[in-house]
Amino acid sequence: MERRTIGAAALDVGAVGLGCMPMSWAYDTSQQRGDRSLRTVHAALDAGVTLLDTADMYGPFTNELLVGRALKERRAEAFVSTKCGLLVGDQHVVANGRPSYVRRACDASLRRLQTDVIDLYQLHRADPEVPVEDTWGAMADLVSAGKVRALGLCAVGARASRRGGSDRYEGTIRQLERIQQVFPVSAVEAELSVWSPEALRRLLPWCEARGVGFLAAMPLGNGFLTGTLTPGGGFEPDDPRARHPRFTAEMMAANQPVVAGLRRVAARHGEEVTPAQVALAWTLRQGPHVVPIPGAKREAWAVENARAAELRLVAADLTEIAGLPAPRGSWD
Repeated sequence: MERRTIGAAALDVGAVGLGCMPMSWAYDTSQQRGDRSLRTVHAALDAGVTLLDTADMYGPFTNELLVGRALKERRAEAFVSTKCGLLVGDQHVVANGRPSYVRRACDASLRRLQTDVIDLYQLHRADPEVPVEDTWGAMADLVSAGKVRALGLCAVGARASRRGGSDRYEGTIRQLERIQQVFPVSAVEAELSVWSPEALRRLLPWCEARGVGFLAAMPLGNGFLTGTLTPGGGFEPDDPRARHPRFTAEMMAANQPVVAGLRRVAARHGEEVTPAQVALAWTLRQGPHVVPIPGAKREAWAVENARAAELRLVAADLTEIAGLPAPRGSWD
């Protein structure tokens, strides 16, 4: 698989990563199987994937334990990214950026992951009660201690005002500029896909200009861009898509032209090429520092996603994708 370099720390990873969250958190919880998920991680590594993305809150904790089972046998083949900064309660999630907590969280993640060092340690969310410089400084101390190789900021949950012209990641960029003064940022994780391209406006250029890697979260639009979801098919009650405005039956039907366009592009590249692979290939074309991290619970999906790195979109493909209608939500 093609290789990519992330950030000032020159972290070497495969072009496509594996988001491990769906294996034990959020999506289709009744379909989550530990042994099957473990096989999926091994299949991804066999296919050339190296970056495994997890977090202590997924589960909570069970996702790191799962990844740790795989790392016990194949640590040298994997690039491990995990996150701290969020605590999960019965019905809520709260941020905790206190330096003492960050240190404890890192030690706990190392134990669960069965490793001596975390390749990329990300701040999942900034704590509004703690100066972000204090949290980042504690994370930088972990690098000095040899427990972490590089630091990243997760901006998946960034939201902007609905007023016209607002930038979804304006607050994230302000945070990045502050913490960059404390210790170098090696990677930013944020949503990026055909379905949600907002990061292309300012966040991705900010990263590119500073040699910061970009981990593209949800590059398959929470599964919509795979073309396997049926409008009105419904979701399990605890699946966040059951409450997402783009996943109502009406909006899924309205957004089918987006999937149809990806299907047309896929068909030009061969019968075995899928809309998901086209969506991932598009994400890869957004820059040499971009690494999509699609989630997968099954071996076949992980392998299919990895093979997207071999797909070379041509100018006509990119033009067609650029001309697809903008995705709609229930507020439109």
